Parts: sequence; structure tokens; C-alpha cells
Amino acid sequence: MKNKAPIKSPGVNILAINSGSSSIKFSVYRLNGHLERILDGNVDRIGLKDTRLDYNNLATEKQGNLRLDLSDHKSVANFLIGWLEEQLDFSMISGIGHRVVFGMKHTEPEIITQKLLDELHRIIPYDSDHLPEEIELIHVFRQRYPNLKQVACFDTAFHSKMPRVAKLLPIPRRFDTLGIQRYGFHGLSYAYLMAELGRVAGKKVAQGRVVLAHLGSGASMVAVHKGKSMDTSMGFTPAGGLMMGTRSGDLDPGVAWFMMKSENLSPKQFNTLINHESGLLGISETSSDMQDLLESQTTDIRAAEAVELFCYQVKKWIGAFAAVLGGLDTLVFSGGMGENAPEIRSRICEELGFLGIEIDEKRNKTNAPVISTDKGITAVRVIHTDEEWMIAKTVSQMLTLTKD
Repeated sequence: MKNKAPIKSPGVNILAINSGSSSIKFSVYRLNGHLERILDGNVDRIGLKDTRLDYNNLATEKQGNLRLDLSDHKSVANFLIGWLEEQLDFSMISGIGHRVVFGMKHTEPEIITQKLLDELHRIIPYDSDHLPEEIELIHVFRQRYPNLKQVACFDTAFHSKMPRVAKLLPIPRRFDTLGIQRYGFHGLSYAYLMAELGRVAGKKVAQGRVVLAHLGSGASMVAVHKGKSMDTSMGFTPAGGLMMGTRSGDLDPGVAWFMMKSENLSPKQFNTLINHESGLLGISETSSDMQDLLESQTTDIRAAEAVELFCYQVKKWIGAFAAVLGGLDTLVFSGGMGENAPEIRSRICEELGFLGIEIDEKRNKTNAPVISTDKGITAVRVIHTDEEWMIAKTVSQMLTLTKD
């Protein structure tokens, strides 16, 4: 619905874009001493018949949704620009930030230039599931607003200072020149979580031995010490590590070879298999949504096994990362499942008493900020993540640094 008077928000306003393979999340923030969200939304199921926009205009207190007959990121981006122009005075936007999943050698946020875009085009083969759509979005906004500064915020940057041993993969060294290594992802989420952990628990806690679990449709974990990523579950691509909604997570290379051979799969078909047909969906054969599986696990053994395997894998990674860190001080759950699924958290933490983890089930059932018992040695926390806020924060810092 068209607003008669678009929002006029004085001061610095920033648009944060968080693009996925089938969705685009966005938020507009006003910078007035602190970042205040004034508009947000999500275009989901891009490329499918039921694509829709859900939005919340906090300035006008209007919420709603729109069905969209649009088939790709470019058409959605063009629609989104027009829709945003109806919601607010776009001349008040000072900068746009984009989440870029794969950064390779780019370890800091960067003002987007043609040189950077050319480099991102070059590395598309390393992340063909995300980079093409992300680049397309950047192009659309650059064409409409060529003088507006845009910033690339790289998801891999948080892990760029991991110890070399954590980055190395046990393959012939000749592949080093191709940049094949563990990169890790969900970096914007982890950067936000560490900042928030420091705010709510204190800097001393944030400098301790921390495991962060971002458990959503995409799921990963990271071991952090003194604020630095020491190791992470995702590897060369976001398909590695934990099983996820539709991604397989780690696989024996022999399994991959055998599957391709037995079903005569092309590389593209195999990529589709491990990224879109595996994980919770592959095991359950019904859904990639954990809530659906929890509701059906008592009557469907496939759903029960999918839930069990997911919790088992997260538990294993917690143990592995505790070994990497030499102990554990804080465990943080985040992401859709991590923040909203008490049963999943409880099952993950079962039998982790040897790490000082003890869950208070009353706190856990209410998604309390701290769900461990008072006598538990290791603090277990639930923290809502906010990648768009982290993008906006980064853009605000970049605009200050590059002010003419």
C-alpha cells in the first residue's frame, strides 16, 4: 500500500540488505546517537510461486504482506526499490550495506567500487549459490543510485584471523594456489553476538572461552577466545559442518563420489543434492523446518531421527570446540532454532555436565537470556542475533571514515 507521505527521517539513514539464495531481508536504520530501526522486511521464497514480502514500518506502525509475482533477485530488487521509495524519502538514505557471504581475501568491509565488483565476479565459482544474486542486487542499487555509497560486509571476515592449522585442509599443497581452505561463514552474526555478549555479560566474559551456535535453516558454530575465531564448523563452503535444513554438512568424500557415480549425477546436480535436498529434509523426507519435525517426531520415525541426528551433531561440535579452547566458559545459542526451540537446546546439552553445563528447564522453556542453573560452571545463554544491525553499524563506521 502506498504511503501518502513517505517517512522523512532526519540525520544519517542506512539501508541494510541481507540477501540469501531465496530471500532478501532488509532494514532501514536512523543513526541518531545510536542505530534505531525504522523499517524492516523480508522477501521470501524467491523463484517459487508463493513469493511474498512481509514488512513492518515502525515509523507509521503499519505491518503487512504482499504477494509477488516475481521470479528472480533482479526483478525483486527493482520492485523493492520502488516499494521502499513509497515508504520513505530515499534522499535521506546515506549509505547501503550488503551482506556478501564469500569474501575470500577480502577480510575487512569495503566501499563497493567497480574494481571490487570485478573481483567478486572472478570468485563466483567459489560461491555460485550466493555471489551471483548478491552482485545482481548491488548492480540494481548502483544503477538507480550511482552516487550513493554502498558497502560490502563479508561473512567470512570474522574468521580471517583463525590459526593457520584451523584453516588448513588435508589435500595436496598445489591446491593452495586456488585458495582452497576453511573460510567459515555466519561472520556477521558472530560479530554481533560477541558484541552483545560483551554488553550483557561484560568484557571479561566475552574475552573468555566461548562457543557460539548459530542454529537456523543454515547452521554453524564457532569457537572464540579473546574475541577471536579459533575454529568454525563450516569450511570451504556454507554446505560444510553441521547438517542443516536442506544442507548435508560434512560428508565422507567417498560418499560423494559413490553418490555421483551410482546416480550418474553431474556436478551441478550433486551441488543441488547436498545444498537443497539433504539435511533435515533429506533425513525426514518431509520438511526442513525443525518445528514441523518436533510436532511429528512421535508418529514419524524419520522426523525423530532427523531431530536426533541434528542434536547429536551439535553436541559433538561443542565437545570438539571445548577441546580446541582448553575448556568452556560460555555457550551461546542463537538463530531460529537456537533462540526459539527449548527442546532442541535441552537435548543438545544433555550429558554435557562434564563441561560444567547444567540447564534450568524452567528458564529454558521461556527462552530466558540465561538458561543455565545458578550452580552451573558454564554459562549457557540465548541471544537474538541481528545481522542487519551489524551491517548498518559497519556502514555507519565506513561512512565516518570516508567522509569527504
